[in-house]
Amino acid sequence: MRHTTLCTTLIALGLLGQASLSQASNLVFCSEGSPAGFDTAQYTSATDNDAAEPIYNRLVEFERGGTAVQPGLATRWEVSEDGLRYTFHLREGVKFHANKAFSPSRDFNADDVLFTFNRMLDKQHPFRVAYPTEFPYFVSMGLDKNIARIEKTGPLTVVFTLNTVDAAFIQNLAMAFASVLSAEYAGHLLASGKPSDINQQPIGTGPFVFQRYQKDSQIRYKGNKDYWAPERVKIDNLVFSINIDPSVRIQKLRRNECQVTLHPRPADLAALRQDSKLQVLQQPGFNLGYIAYNTQHPPFDRVEVRQAMDMAVNKQAIIQAVYQDSGQAAVNAMPPTQWSYDDSLKDAPYNPDKAKQLLQQAGVKPGTEVTLWAMPVQRPYNPNAKLMAEMLQADWSKLGFKVRIVSYEWGEYLKRMKSGEHDIALIGWTGDNGDPDNWLGTLYGCDAIGSNNYSLWCDPQYDALVKKAKQVTDREQRTALYQQAQQRLNQQVPITPVAHSTVNQPLSTKVQDFKVSPFGRNVFSEVSVD
Repeated sequence: MRHTTLCTTLIALGLLGQASLSQASNLVFCSEGSPAGFDTAQYTSATDNDAAEPIYNRLVEFERGGTAVQPGLATRWEVSEDGLRYTFHLREGVKFHANKAFSPSRDFNADDVLFTFNRMLDKQHPFRVAYPTEFPYFVSMGLDKNIARIEKTGPLTVVFTLNTVDAAFIQNLAMAFASVLSAEYAGHLLASGKPSDINQQPIGTGPFVFQRYQKDSQIRYKGNKDYWAPERVKIDNLVFSINIDPSVRIQKLRRNECQVTLHPRPADLAALRQDSKLQVLQQPGFNLGYIAYNTQHPPFDRVEVRQAMDMAVNKQAIIQAVYQDSGQAAVNAMPPTQWSYDDSLKDAPYNPDKAKQLLQQAGVKPGTEVTLWAMPVQRPYNPNAKLMAEMLQADWSKLGFKVRIVSYEWGEYLKRMKSGEHDIALIGWTGDNGDPDNWLGTLYGCDAIGSNNYSLWCDPQYDALVKKAKQVTDREQRTALYQQAQQRLNQQVPITPVAHSTVNQPLSTKVQDFKVSPFGRNVFSEVSVD
């Protein structure tokens, strides 16, 4: 019966012909949102990165379910004694995908690495001129300034030279933005006048080949028969079935219309665990849900106003109602499992009366109107942004604010926040690479304004500490600097940390060897279905 249901679903999706039903291995993933595109260098959200993950490889990769870096398109690498030169030796015989408009004439080589990174590095790069776009991760981590040059010293050898030591460089190259693209495909797109197809008709070297994308409905992939590690491709047909509503995702999982989903509502977990056909994988979340104050919008450009907003948040009530049994209170700008976390920091006590006094002293008049932005989708760090926004609206109304809740489609929400349209916003983060800079630099540094710094906060004292920490390799020295930075951020209150949520991932018992990523990735390489 389960097999019949799955096959019926796949036929409805147009994925299978009748003759192949008994032979094909198929998996449907109920995802939570539509990606804006598949050119990972352009995007920072997990929704976008999830959709592109099956298609691409990087020079180095994170181990499945862990934070360690292992070889990818580079089989090995060396770092010079001064820490400024990284030499990568590339994998031989790696094939790029093909589509109806393009078939590669050669294997992956150094030219593809040069294209991938020079497009981000050089604003006058021909492809970037033809297809103007921004690269928020690359810029927010300062790689646009720190990579001095990239050279090929042979067909399968590439050397990166940095201006200053970057202790997180290898970890950064394992992130989605560093996915390697085909220089030959880019040339074909330029010649045909369709450079934007690199974002909508992606070509990679990954375990799955992109087939078709229908927004708000589905993404289809085929197993890559020519993958350089063929033993890792155990699924013939992979489908992302896009469902914003968590209850719909759970219904589909129970009916075996999908075999893996994500972000269940906390209220659904008990029933899911009792279902003998399902399993729920669980691990502490490497994440943070927080409130970002736009420090460039009055009155939030004043620290005493931000302090008042912070101490008027009834955090415990939010955690009980929004996260239920799947969250813990956050007091810092990154999770406690991140090395260098400063556990000496304490939350400001919940004190609405003192908050009112601070606002009066700051001259903020009762009736001041502000916008509070709430995400339209569930995220690992926030299972119900609408409810959280309504509770914050009530908290801040007691201070005299008129709070208007605003929301947009997810891609539009992020785009507008990056340009600073909001007053206050609900947002969050799941760590990408296990390094403290991925929190303290990527989210709150000056270079991250316009990308992931949704507070638009630039504090020279804080920024100097974070940048100095990135340029030393000794972990104790880095920890000391990062803890000073955390204390400064805690004093200046560009954000209110709310909660770290536990990650619960429901899936069918027929799914084998799926691993929950600490970085929130849904990876289907090496996954099989009985």
